[in-house]
Amino acid sequence: MTDLVMPKFGLTMTEGLLSEWHVTPGAAFQAGDLLFTVETEKVANEVEAEADGVLAEILVAAGETVPVGSPVARLAGDVAAAAGPSGAMEMAAAEPATQDAPSARKLMAEHDIAREQVTPTGRDGRVMKEDVLRVIATPLARRIAAQKGVDLQGIAGSGPKGRIKARDVETAPIATSPAPHPAAQTAVTEIIPDAIRLATAQRVSAAKREIPHFYVTHEAELSALSALRAQLNADPAAPRISVTHMLIRALGIALTERPAMNRIWAGDRIVAFGQANIGMVAETPEGLRIPVIRDAGGVSLDEVAAQARELTDRARAGGLRPSDVGDGVIAISNVGMFGVTSLTPIINPPNAMILGVGAERQVFRPDASGAPALRRELTLTLACDHRIIDGADAARFLADLATLLETPLRLLRPARQAA
Repeated sequence: MTDLVMPKFGLTMTEGLLSEWHVTPGAAFQAGDLLFTVETEKVANEVEAEADGVLAEILVAAGETVPVGSPVARLAGDVAAAAGPSGAMEMAAAEPATQDAPSARKLMAEHDIAREQVTPTGRDGRVMKEDVLRVIATPLARRIAAQKGVDLQGIAGSGPKGRIKARDVETAPIATSPAPHPAAQTAVTEIIPDAIRLATAQRVSAAKREIPHFYVTHEAELSALSALRAQLNADPAAPRISVTHMLIRALGIALTERPAMNRIWAGDRIVAFGQANIGMVAETPEGLRIPVIRDAGGVSLDEVAAQARELTDRARAGGLRPSDVGDGVIAISNVGMFGVTSLTPIINPPNAMILGVGAERQVFRPDASGAPALRRELTLTLACDHRIIDGADAARFLADLATLLETPLRLLRPARQAA
């Protein structure tokens, strides 16, 4: 038996969400066949076999997130069915600890539980999530839970490192099933999410749970930007420029001029990037995708627009490549076309920031003499990862971005070199 492991797609990838299997246990496959799909940074990476083989056993079910290098399946015999970029998938020697369910390994690490403390119930001595949960709860808590019919997985423990105590179980609500109202029986439809929706749901849940978000908001006055955009688009021979294109270019300049913001938190290390790559949230028939505009601080506004259009077309056609995503620090989500005033977004890991953009509004503000003056404002909300970014740095960065939008000729000039 040999193990098929989670491949590494891109410099910053530390884990991947296995969204779909294309082969079943016991099935034979040939070189070039699709084995499984991995969701990373909201793009689907299809993993192909490089040699013929037989899938003996699936270790990671669709919908689970596992670290790079973790076994996801076992192959019959010593067949080298590695796949992935530059041989990124390798055959790993089977070790008891690496055969445990990824969710079980994560729980043991979070609660500082030695593997020897857990009694495995899985196949071939594999530790399952339920095995670890039995250790996290005290014996009395487990006994009370069994008597009350309470599921320990739905209880937040108040003990050290989340250990579930008896009082946690005693105060837990007992789920009851009320008698259905006759009218409700025909008004509710249960829908099973597809693999892509399930993968997205798990990814954003993990991002919100594991990344310490904080937010800063700034209003930008757009009169000058709107005038410049109208002038640029008046030339029929030039590429058409959108507000999103100008925002991406402004973010590229701001990151280039503040290189300390061009970093991400990756596990136990910090990764700094040498150019400003800006993700752009795109709505597609398969859900949201985030292709990346490369070097937005170093290329022209026209080039930003050209990259954005090409990537949007590929995203909507389902043709994004692994090279179209990753290696970025920030993404932009513009919902202004729907008339929404503002957006408080969730960071897309491993990014450190995401910018939420609302609709342009006409508002009256006092001018220098106190008289009401009509302004065109845009609300910008920046979500930041507090592990890598402090509040004052985020405020300065967002103020820089607002200044670039209010003095938009700078979008047509090269970014200034950082001091």
